[in-house]
Amino acid sequence: MAYEKFNVLNSSAIPLNIDNIDTDQIIPARFLKATERKGFGENLFKDWRYNSDNTLIDSFPLNNKIYEGKILIAGKNFGCGSSREHAVWAIYDYGFRAVVSSFFADIFKNNCLNIGVLPIQVSEGFLSDIFCQIDSNPKSNFKVDLEIQEFKILETGKSERFNISSYKKSNMSNGFDDIDYLINKKQEISKFADNSQY
Repeated sequence: MAYEKFNVLNSSAIPLNIDNIDTDQIIPARFLKATERKGFGENLFKDWRYNSDNTLIDSFPLNNKIYEGKILIAGKNFGCGSSREHAVWAIYDYGFRAVVSSFFADIFKNNCLNIGVLPIQVSEGFLSDIFCQIDSNPKSNFKVDLEIQEFKILETGKSERFNISSYKKSNMSNGFDDIDYLINKKQEISKFADNSQY
């Protein structure tokens, strides 16, 4: 299993109300030397979370103790820029299991689905509702239901459906990446190969 299974997530959220956050801000290029998916979380948003002397920038949402949770709420066009999958490794390693935005860069979105972070694209109006809810109560809770493909603001009951391919949905539910999926189908593939005529 490549990552944790994802079915239903109940969690508070951390708001990052900034548009056009690119992958170089998510994980700066100088941290891309590693090839394993470990240790990237400490450098997530490194240049926004820390001063040059490596002290925390208290005003940055991830450093603000009033916020916590496994859901990152981001502005429009999250994950733009270069296609580095390390950006999603950092998000996952930090502890986030879902990212909500009104628009994702396609490559970033696919990287999320391959690594175990659920990208939830919602309307701009609903995204605004989520930010407003967190502004009014930083401890607000949200529910992500992958089976029915719904994101819900639990305090208000407002919800919105999100799209995901049936293949990626199945993989997320099982904690599979593409290789795990093929391994899981090994017997079926072998049977098909044995019955095929060349």
